[in-house]
Amino acid sequence: MPTYDYECQTCGHQFEARQSMKDPHLTDCPKEGCPGPVKRKIGLGSGFIFKGNGFYITDYRSESYKAAAKKDSESSSSSSSSSSTASSSSAPAASSPAPAKTGGTAA
Repeated sequence: MPTYDYECQTCGHQFEARQSMKDPHLTDCPKEGCPGPVKRKIGLGSGFIFKGNGFYITDYRSESYKAAAKKDSESSSSSSSSSSTASSSSAPAASSPAPAKTGGTAA
């Protein structure tokens, strides 16, 4: 149930009330001896509270998915290291263009 903030128009007493959204607004001050009317204030409500290390999409993956992902990452890392050694052993190509500069203003 949501919590609503109220304030008495006569004595200024502020209080909270847990009410259903279907319940009517409170009208009388709960402070003893004060018959003043109360007005419901606009509250900020409560935000989300995250505790712990956080949530990631991979936190609840099945064991078979984790094994396949590990195998895939191992094969991609071994193929990238073998391709980098092959390209470093060959002579640099003289016909390759120089990389374009970035960050300048375009006309």
